[in-house]
Amino acid sequence: MTKKLSRVSGHVILILLSFLALFPIYWMIISSLKSSPEIFGYSMITTQPSFSNYIDAFTTVPLFRMMLNSVVVSLGTAVIQLVVAVLFAYAFTRWNFKGKIVVYGILSITWLIPVQAIMIPNYVEIINMGLNNTLFAMILPHCCSVFANISMYQNFNSIPKALIDAARMDGSSELQILKDIVLPNMKSSIASLGIVLVITAWNDYLWPTLVARTDEVKPIQIGLKSFSGTDTNMWGASMAAATISTIPILIVYIFMSRKIISSFMKGGIK
Repeated sequence: MTKKLSRVSGHVILILLSFLALFPIYWMIISSLKSSPEIFGYSMITTQPSFSNYIDAFTTVPLFRMMLNSVVVSLGTAVIQLVVAVLFAYAFTRWNFKGKIVVYGILSITWLIPVQAIMIPNYVEIINMGLNNTLFAMILPHCCSVFANISMYQNFNSIPKALIDAARMDGSSELQILKDIVLPNMKSSIASLGIVLVITAWNDYLWPTLVARTDEVKPIQIGLKSFSGTDTNMWGASMAAATISTIPILIVYIFMSRKIISSFMKGGIK
């Protein structure tokens, strides 16, 4: 009886937490379908759903162009960060060299430095290189992620060293070992880390605000700010644009969800 009650209470808590997580998304979608008088009310539904807010969203800003910019920047940033993290993790887990602990400690300390503290030096370098107001300017300063490096390093430590040594004895090069042995066993970890990096890059707002000047290179996060200002606030169109902006991230999660769940399962077993 006690076990059954504990199981029921656990499911009730999970349902409540799921509701808290999904309710903002529901409110965003239902608000995007409300008319201007309804959107300031407290009704959980709309009696007269309308898609006029979506039309206003597309006519106010170049929404498709901004979403494409965000896709390019977020995927480009995540892919480069993953490549650097994989190479870093393999080197630090399989090669012993003097000062290894010191280098790892310094790298870990840099994680504590706030992004705002290095934004001005990065901005000056972007200006000097002539990359201002380009998509590459939003990718270059984030090519290396300390979080990704440390996370991948912890995952690579779980691979048996004997497996790597056996491949070396067979004459395999380091790149062959990485490609044929390490990466196939790390697919779930790479996928789960990848989606975190994509979402982080997708939600970045402050740095793109500095380097993106025209609508041709602005990401969707800056575009969402265009619906609110000192003169007027287009809340309905803003909710519609926000709803559309979640679609790419949802697609990425759907395609990678199995590998993410597999990664969590492996972590739980360990």
